[in-house]
Amino acid sequence: MAQKHIGLVEKDGWLTPYEDAIRGRHDHAVWKISQLTQNGKKTLSDFASGHLYFGLHKTDSGWVFREWAPNATAIYLVGDFNGWQKKEEYRCKRLEGGNWELKLSENQMKHGDLYKMNVRWDNGEGERIPAWCQRVVQDDNTKIFSAQVWNPPQPHEWKDAGFKIDTNPLLIYECHVGMSQDAEKVGTYTEFKENVLPRVKQAGYNAIQVMAIQEHPYYGSFGYHVSSFFAPSSRCGTPEELKDMIDTAHQMGIAVIMDIVHSHAVKNEVEGLGNLAGDPNQFFYQGDRHEHPAWDSLCFDYGKDDVLHFLLSNCKYWLEEYHFDGFRFDGITSMLYYSHGLGEAFCGYGDYFNGHQDDNAICYLMLANKMIHEVKPDAVTIAEDVSGMPGLASKFEDGGFGFNYRLAMNVPDYWIKMIKEQRDEDWKPSSIFWEMTNRRADEKTVSYAESHDQALVGDKTIIFRLIDADMYWHFRKGDENDVVNRGIALHKMIRLVTLSTMSGGYLNFMGNEFGHPEWIDFPREGNGWSHKYARRQWNLVDDKTLCYHELGDFDRAMISVIKAEPDFINLPVREIWHDDADQVLAYMRGRLLFVFNFSPTRSFTDYGFLVPKGSYDVVLNTDDKAFGGFGLTNDNIVHLTNYDPVYDRQDKDWLKLYIPARSAVVLWEN
Repeated sequence: MAQKHIGLVEKDGWLTPYEDAIRGRHDHAVWKISQLTQNGKKTLSDFASGHLYFGLHKTDSGWVFREWAPNATAIYLVGDFNGWQKKEEYRCKRLEGGNWELKLSENQMKHGDLYKMNVRWDNGEGERIPAWCQRVVQDDNTKIFSAQVWNPPQPHEWKDAGFKIDTNPLLIYECHVGMSQDAEKVGTYTEFKENVLPRVKQAGYNAIQVMAIQEHPYYGSFGYHVSSFFAPSSRCGTPEELKDMIDTAHQMGIAVIMDIVHSHAVKNEVEGLGNLAGDPNQFFYQGDRHEHPAWDSLCFDYGKDDVLHFLLSNCKYWLEEYHFDGFRFDGITSMLYYSHGLGEAFCGYGDYFNGHQDDNAICYLMLANKMIHEVKPDAVTIAEDVSGMPGLASKFEDGGFGFNYRLAMNVPDYWIKMIKEQRDEDWKPSSIFWEMTNRRADEKTVSYAESHDQALVGDKTIIFRLIDADMYWHFRKGDENDVVNRGIALHKMIRLVTLSTMSGGYLNFMGNEFGHPEWIDFPREGNGWSHKYARRQWNLVDDKTLCYHELGDFDRAMISVIKAEPDFINLPVREIWHDDADQVLAYMRGRLLFVFNFSPTRSFTDYGFLVPKGSYDVVLNTDDKAFGGFGLTNDNIVHLTNYDPVYDRQDKDWLKLYIPARSAVVLWEN
């Protein structure tokens, strides 16, 4: 009897030639789970509890500090409590497995004290921040980072019991706390809680995806060069303030997803893991695989159990200690391939199973998803991968990686290409519909027109690609020119078609929904360490004399319409009509009918197509004057379908509409 295909192959026959490789990856992960759990005597969650053992902890009898540093010959704690001197009573004791331990009485250190490890190894020594420490601060004057004893007298009391993540659909507001304020400074967790969360709630999003949480030495890295994996960035406030921000979001019905960086680590030795105890390979690969050639960072050795322990514990820590609701895993492509995906074309399935993949990293990602959902079954995990690796968002049991979603990274690339290379007259609805709906049937995706990537210096947001400098001179209501009118119209249409065709979730970067002007440029030497472009100008969308509020109002209305259809995300996208010559596209999702006219010059009267019989009400129109349109249609009219004996269909009749040029309308089937 032939062996039954593994689920991933069962659902995609084109993967049949690679079934042995898929099974091999799956079986390797199963074997590793068995090894780490002692053949099931404990759980992956039990294994991933290193943060409860390592680091600095307050106990009933005082303090205990532990660190994994197998290459060290001696470790002292130095800090405010001992004049930063190596003293015998602060010398750690070596345990088995390369672990070190120090037990102190309650009065030998106190909350708020700064400290570091003084580590000795053969032929060297240096001050280091402990790998497992949970609080790191930077001196405002010297800019030096230190660990900090953290045991506040009033720890945060959670009030989010009963919170449930809403994934129908998952509507993500991608954000960066530090640059979330109007002021030219680093924003705080408290300011975000008070000033931004209400905006997210009002806009209709049900999740935030927070960047730059893990401590990082260089603010301008956007949080992607992490030094202390268990420490929330102190630039934005205290751990209690971060917890309060997350707690408040939950009470508003907003899930909080963390942008987690396990694909690499900063090279810094004093602040980071680069050379913790005289062994630069303690956490990282050796030789040619040690450094990332494009990111100037270090690559984790996922083949070491101690590294798996560190990273899996890190996931569990953020879930349990801070109540995060899941993770967007950054840089998956870099982890999957020996080449980090650099210079790879990925033209066919064979490119994913040609022996150029890092089986250790693949195993880690499978284990991470298993463990995360073991700790928090409804947690959300999202994979950022540009290669198109099949199975990322498929079930582990089917041979997949176990992510809940993968980012639809083809979509923003498509929009950039269209805007840059195609005349408006050449936009083809068939191509647009194909690109928006081209995804694996067994994997959910998060669609987006643009994220933070497209807002950075060196790139352009959609609004800037469409309007550019005219935003500075013609974005006041009543003063719009043709360039601005085109940009406003397409900005709305691009977002509507992207959102309405999503297969799992939708993402928008903070401020892009209202066409935030300019780029993101963090303080650096080249701009005089200015925060001018590392902030969000909320005053623009609040100013009713400017066009920004029209785009913001449209985004809110668009999301409201989507939410009006129950179980929207599980409803199929059914194409009704497309005509590339006319540049018209129509499709339905449940009782919502979406009609687009991408033509820049041609409006159509009585444009018809066959739809389910009945009456239809307009519920959204991009051409509405309230949204910066021209108001060329009467949206109060109830549109009735018309019987045509030539097309005698039992269930369908003609619906005829007036569709102005460069506009879209959404109708509700009664």
